[in-house]
Amino acid sequence: MRSVLCIFLGVLAVLAVARTRTTQKQLHSSAAIVQTLDITEVDSVDLTDGVDPDGIVMKGYSKRAADSKESFFLTSKLKHRISSVRLLLRYSAMDGTVLHERRVVVPVELKPGETRLVTIKSFDVQHLFYYYGGNKPRKSATPYKVAYRLTGYDIPVGN
Repeated sequence: MRSVLCIFLGVLAVLAVARTRTTQKQLHSSAAIVQTLDITEVDSVDLTDGVDPDGIVMKGYSKRAADSKESFFLTSKLKHRISSVRLLLRYSAMDGTVLHERRVVVPVELKPGETRLVTIKSFDVQHLFYYYGGNKPRKSATPYKVAYRLTGYDIPVGN
């Protein structure tokens, strides 16, 4: 019995020494501001009156080829609290060809000057594209750029 216990303790000691490193090296932050769409590039009929197009800034966009979601930071430059943001997103190939365009509503609570990380479902359901600002994937995928336009936001009433 004593020899079994010694062997067991010896195995535990070996396992404790040979630990697995789970941290990644050479991580970097992508704080680049995402390009905004010009008012001339957007159908002016669809723009909401009274929306400050520079009131919300999108930065740090990320989407790998294998991801089913897109992540980015939203920063409020408004003087009041908001409860959701409406954006027009335009996805383009590196040569400028428009791949896709869509409108999204992002439910996010933002106080004046606050920044939040948000995640939305990706336009790329087949996992064929990756954001050019990120790492190039091992599998074959096409890089793309994204531009946005703030089309609206909701201001909560009450508490």
